[in-house]
Amino acid sequence: MSSRERAIVPALTPARVELVTPPQWRAACERQAQAGGRFCGLFASDGAQGLQVNCIFTRAGLEHVISAPVPSGAIDTLIDLFVPAGWDEREAHDSYGLRFDGHEPLRPLLEHPAAAEAWTVPAKGHDAYQVAVGPIHAGVIESGHFRFTVVGERILHLDLRLFYKHRGLQVAAEGRPLAEGLRYAQRACAACAVTNTVAYAQACESALGLAPDRHLRRARTLLLELERLYNHLNDVSAVCAGVGFAPGSMAFAAFKERAQRLNQRLAGHRFLFDTVALAASTLRIGGADARAAREELRALDEEQRGMWRELRFAASVQDRLGEVGTLTKDDAIRMGTVGPSARAAGVRHDTRSESPRLAYGEFVPAAPERASGDVAARLDMREVELVQSFAILDELLSGNFAPGGVKNLNIGAGDIGVARVESPRGETVCAVQTDGHTVGRLHLRTGSYANWPALAHASRENLLPDFPLINKSFELCYACADR
Repeated sequence: MSSRERAIVPALTPARVELVTPPQWRAACERQAQAGGRFCGLFASDGAQGLQVNCIFTRAGLEHVISAPVPSGAIDTLIDLFVPAGWDEREAHDSYGLRFDGHEPLRPLLEHPAAAEAWTVPAKGHDAYQVAVGPIHAGVIESGHFRFTVVGERILHLDLRLFYKHRGLQVAAEGRPLAEGLRYAQRACAACAVTNTVAYAQACESALGLAPDRHLRRARTLLLELERLYNHLNDVSAVCAGVGFAPGSMAFAAFKERAQRLNQRLAGHRFLFDTVALAASTLRIGGADARAAREELRALDEEQRGMWRELRFAASVQDRLGEVGTLTKDDAIRMGTVGPSARAAGVRHDTRSESPRLAYGEFVPAAPERASGDVAARLDMREVELVQSFAILDELLSGNFAPGGVKNLNIGAGDIGVARVESPRGETVCAVQTDGHTVGRLHLRTGSYANWPALAHASRENLLPDFPLINKSFELCYACADR
């Protein structure tokens, strides 16, 4: 074993699970936070041991899970400790009937009651009225309903209603062999298919005490960056469309198309479906194909850099971006915002810098020139991350790709595996409960899921006509909420 491999073994150990009683639940979670743990999600499960609630933290690159049985069906809320736990508790209540004492009112999230007052925040005042948008939209996006409370054109509050397609992917995976679970994680979202399947595979491998070899790490990292590349190009196109700048919208849409055609040539699928396997990699890229891909990426990089200059010198574009949809650094931290949206607000966290199961080496998170947290900063964040992704891809494609596999760390298996992977929209967390052979519970908390509340918050005090632009600058996924 090399010195580098010896160094990363501690970070490859399975998640540390602490079993507590219901009265100990809240204090145990609070201790994790006081010790420097960052909240990464909460989920319920219902297995042979009955109803259970689990809270995931990361600390010093290691995952910690606090688990408690809930025989009474009720347990203390955590929302006053961790604001981002709000959606998680509401989902656990709708899915498993779990009540959280102190979370009042516990509004439905997955369920859709007819009465607006059952799921919206009440707002009263002179000239306050509501504007309803969706769930059916003029485009081809998934279903999503936005209920704006406004005075004139100024947004006072935004209530989100997503979760329209109850596909049941996570429940459908239960009881199936671990390898079959990949297809369910993958279909949560086409645009993040690689992220979701890598997160699932890593969670399973962590639970089984398996470590990826160098070939497997490189292959998965390549696929993740190819996914990030076409997503970021698409997101820039969307922002350009949001301000009516057709030259930029069309140019970056064309760049995204070229990136997806490269995906097809390298991996056999535009959205990189079926490119990730459990405990193995079947990606094969020979020297000639790798050289051709590098040439195409370098040409694409040069052309997209040229288009960025057009964006910079288009005054009508720049005037629309600043001080719109601002998310402050304090709010981004408080709300658990992740990914480019958080980094654009000054939160210097990127899960790629703490991913020993991938080939990011000494990765350092990028930052925009001005971390102002507005649409301008989120657009700038895509630019600097595109520079990173092109560089990472060029380095990875400097060699051939051979089949990869895993090594047994001989550290024993756990009954729960947790993995965190940086998607184009932010950190995705996957938890898998298993007996070592089948899926007992699959829980996927995507970057979009984490960021939807931040989008609603950033929309406040803005003009209603600016919301489409704010929405495009976050560019979150609807399908991730329909899993």
